[in-house]
Amino acid sequence: MNWRTTLILAVIALAGFAYFRFFEMKRPSTEEARRLAQNVVNFDRNKVDGIVIKNGDQQIEIRRRDNKWRLETPIKDQADAAIVENLLSDLENWQKEGTIAAKEIDADKSKLAEYGLNNPKLKLKLLGRDRPPEILFGKDAALEGRMYVRFQNSKQTFLARQSVKKDIDKKPEEFRDRKLTDLTTAQVRRMTLKTPAGEMELEKKSDHWDILKPLRARADDQKVGDLISQITTAQIQQFVADDRGDLRPYGLAEPRGSITLYDLEPKKGQKVELGESIKVFGQEAKGQTLQIGSVPEKEKDQIYARFTPRGAVYTLPKKIEEILNTKPADLRDYHLVRIDTNILDRITIDAPGKGKAVLARKDGNWTIATRNNAPVDSGAVRRLIDTLQNERVTRFVEDVASNLSQYGLDKPQIQLTFSSFASENTAETKAGEQPFAGIAFGRAEGDNLYARLADEPFVVTVRRSLLNQISPDPLQWQELSIFKFKP
Repeated sequence: MNWRTTLILAVIALAGFAYFRFFEMKRPSTEEARRLAQNVVNFDRNKVDGIVIKNGDQQIEIRRRDNKWRLETPIKDQADAAIVENLLSDLENWQKEGTIAAKEIDADKSKLAEYGLNNPKLKLKLLGRDRPPEILFGKDAALEGRMYVRFQNSKQTFLARQSVKKDIDKKPEEFRDRKLTDLTTAQVRRMTLKTPAGEMELEKKSDHWDILKPLRARADDQKVGDLISQITTAQIQQFVADDRGDLRPYGLAEPRGSITLYDLEPKKGQKVELGESIKVFGQEAKGQTLQIGSVPEKEKDQIYARFTPRGAVYTLPKKIEEILNTKPADLRDYHLVRIDTNILDRITIDAPGKGKAVLARKDGNWTIATRNNAPVDSGAVRRLIDTLQNERVTRFVEDVASNLSQYGLDKPQIQLTFSSFASENTAETKAGEQPFAGIAFGRAEGDNLYARLADEPFVVTVRRSLLNQISPDPLQWQELSIFKFKP
């Protein structure tokens, strides 16, 4: 065999392999081909970007935009994704249970009318690439739960289950999403709440919420999350009207209050202004505002509401109006201090005239820096951190302390400082100790003790017994084992 023959055979072999690879492997198996042949309609749901339902004179159009389903006709609103996806699933699994050939239909001109397929009232069209022909829905068959269907471009008629008909034979309102918003609680980064008592503004930084107005304070993450989830999980009871008309009948011309949620997370270095919207470098991200109106005369367990992103008036469960009773004190964080243990390297306990202990962490172990890095009882340090993180304020005494000596905080009896530590300069931090939280404890009054955080203006009270767990004596923190024996 010469080289030319060998080359020709190699080319033929490669061509055969390529054909098998790109054509034969893409062909459905015998079982798959049998299943596809039995389907009423075959399509790729990922290529479907719209659905048109004609029901007599009424037309419903649903479009997929930014991976979300929206009603476009006869009303504009967000569609119930679960209903749309269920329709597509039923279409994918819709099987033929009988076939009447086109020849048989042509032989008897009355057949189409008999099956209700001559000029049917109900039609379904999928929009998108490689879309199938429009599907026409005829009469119910004598066999229970079955009906006649055909494609617009063919007289061939199929007997199939009524599942798809039940999915589409609905009023436009039934395709509307009853979930108020597609925002999740975790996506919300900023919130404003306007009530008869005033305005509140909160912002989430990293993993924690802060109150910005009417005072700057830490917020309780759980309570803020619960408040937001009342909106993000709210279910619409009734679709009342669009919001372009007279809103006075619903108490929404001058709402009793409102809550606005923002899901934009500003990036470092970006300028952010908060008003009716958030502006970032010329871009604008409008918040989602829910306005609370009056109670309907007939449905006393509901309340009128307007949700601006959807441009409509709804009724929601009356319970949602409870958000208007929210006060700053309801959302404040009653935990004494937040300690970021991921960056905690040093704890300084300083009691003027009594002693000072500096606990330092290195390579995962705690030592006493003020006693030549003697080993520390790590369990005791963990208990201290846990105690402080779980300690709750018993009372907020003053939001702005004007006279610290009144509380013994001008000369605290003991101070705690929590710091990170870097051995050398980096792009993010400077070398040395960097305090990130501090607590000063003043005088005791009854069972309470006055306290104040270094970066907050408030004076609070905590349990007096808390001091029993904070010793400035380095010996109290030293590891109990004096000798370590080798086996």
